[in-house]
Amino acid sequence: MNLLISFLLTIQTSVTMLFTLPALPYTAEALAPTMSQETLNFHHGKHHLAYVNNLNNLVKGTRYETMDLEAIVRESDGAIFNNAAQVWNHTFFFEQFKTTGCEAKGNVRTAIEKKWGSFDAFKTEFNNAGATLFGSGWVWLVKDANGNLEIVKESNAGNPLTKGLKPLLTFDVWEHAYYLDYQNRRADYLNALWNIIDWKVIESRW
Repeated sequence: MNLLISFLLTIQTSVTMLFTLPALPYTAEALAPTMSQETLNFHHGKHHLAYVNNLNNLVKGTRYETMDLEAIVRESDGAIFNNAAQVWNHTFFFEQFKTTGCEAKGNVRTAIEKKWGSFDAFKTEFNNAGATLFGSGWVWLVKDANGNLEIVKESNAGNPLTKGLKPLLTFDVWEHAYYLDYQNRRADYLNALWNIIDWKVIESRW
């Protein structure tokens, strides 16, 4: 029996992890006008998919090919990190929306108001972080090991997991996320995203 278990484990660990594009938890037109169907078709259906395909090609023959996505993000660098993190970031980003956003409640809201004094003050600082991030990247609401909240800016594919932080919320500020709908008006895009945030998802991440 021990030999059989060992054999099965050997087979399991030799299988390459194949990543797939996660389905959206809503229809492509559901987030309009905040995020148009055209934007989602390009952002999710082309950009996100390209990162998935690139990652599958890049991990072949490496130590990462049997790892889960989060482990690859934490441990890799270079092109593998860039594509793995972008798959993770985009999946996390798209999961936090719904047709009509809901009000923040519970532990997350309490912690936000304790940290920033008011929910509106938090949104202002978060929007400012996203608007002032130079070039492309992400702005994150994260929780540290002591339960303290921070707003973190990450360039390009940056992900707070690599710094031991727990992501709760993120806004994508790569131009492909907003240019079809908002052109160069990044601040308008950031402000509009609050209308479709599903705070029940954010609370579940707490």
